[in-house]
Amino acid sequence: MNDDYYELLGVSREASTEEIKKAYRKLARSLHPDVNPDPEAAERFKKVSQAYETLSNADKRRQYDMGGGPGMGGGGFGGFSGGAGFDVNDIFDMFAGAAGMRGRNQGPVPRQRRGGDVLRRVKIDLRDVVFGTEQEVNFRTAVLCEHCGGACAEPGTSPTRCTACNGSGHVQRVAQSLLGQMVTMAPCPTCEGHGDVIETPCTSCAGHGRTPSDRSVTVRIPSGVENGTRIQLRGEGETGEAGGPSGDLFVELAVADHDVYVRDGDDLVMTMAVPMTSAALGATIPLETFDGAQEIDVKPGAQPGDEITLKGLGVTPLRRERRGDIRVVLDVAVPSSLTDEERELLEQFAALRGDESTRRKGHGPFSKLRDRLRDL
Repeated sequence: MNDDYYELLGVSREASTEEIKKAYRKLARSLHPDVNPDPEAAERFKKVSQAYETLSNADKRRQYDMGGGPGMGGGGFGGFSGGAGFDVNDIFDMFAGAAGMRGRNQGPVPRQRRGGDVLRRVKIDLRDVVFGTEQEVNFRTAVLCEHCGGACAEPGTSPTRCTACNGSGHVQRVAQSLLGQMVTMAPCPTCEGHGDVIETPCTSCAGHGRTPSDRSVTVRIPSGVENGTRIQLRGEGETGEAGGPSGDLFVELAVADHDVYVRDGDDLVMTMAVPMTSAALGATIPLETFDGAQEIDVKPGAQPGDEITLKGLGVTPLRRERRGDIRVVLDVAVPSSLTDEERELLEQFAALRGDESTRRKGHGPFSKLRDRLRDL
């Protein structure tokens, strides 16, 4: 082996012990066999480990710098001597959470678990959006077991300490690796990591501490909500296992379409068909709103598309008190057919206004015949 230890670790010959250790840990994270199965990576890991063992020990590094050669590491791979404060467990720490987890500070896993969240969709009317409302939400979910009160064990009994792990919830496992023996911790298969065993499970909930049941929750729906709004009710969802905290209930709102009004922000918009004569002469037209009957004052000469506003009769927005408005868009209705009398009156009206030039007149060979027939 003629590799230069400093080059293997990627440090200069003046590097401090801390720099050498930092460089080695960085390389070990990418080359360790537990994370990199490539055989070439394993071979390189052996070399950088031997380089670290030599350069991290002051005496061995001095001999190496004096020309002692790469073999001055002494123990080879797997023979760490712990020089310069090196602890082989540092390597284990780098892979904690993977196969090399030591679990020194781990305790039993609690049986209590948070319950799941529940989502229910509720359909409401536009009136409910304007004023707000309350509605019952019915759903089936898990509730606390009444028989054992969430203890999971049959009343009169209690869980017993697991003899396989002595109540710790974990057992040791010894595995061989390139570093030698690795002692890892794994959940106890007997108690599933809980540290105790329920020998007599509750007959009502089968040892889960909860049972399925139908529930009914009253939800307050504020004014101003929109289609798709979700209301969160904390702790009203599924009860957790073994008496654990409950999840949340989410109520998603679906606003039904209205026959007359369409929401536009905080305003309510509707289109009102107005007869041509009412638009020309003006009129007062009744309108039913969510606040009761109102009157629409159509001014003489109203045009198609004109808007009439009723202040403060729209939607009350969330977290504010001022309501929006009702906006009435006028649609002037022109009759599609006329009686002879209606036609005559309109022609007289057009003559009075000097609008005869805009009337459609025939200029073909049959126009005179049509006029004569009309005069008969």
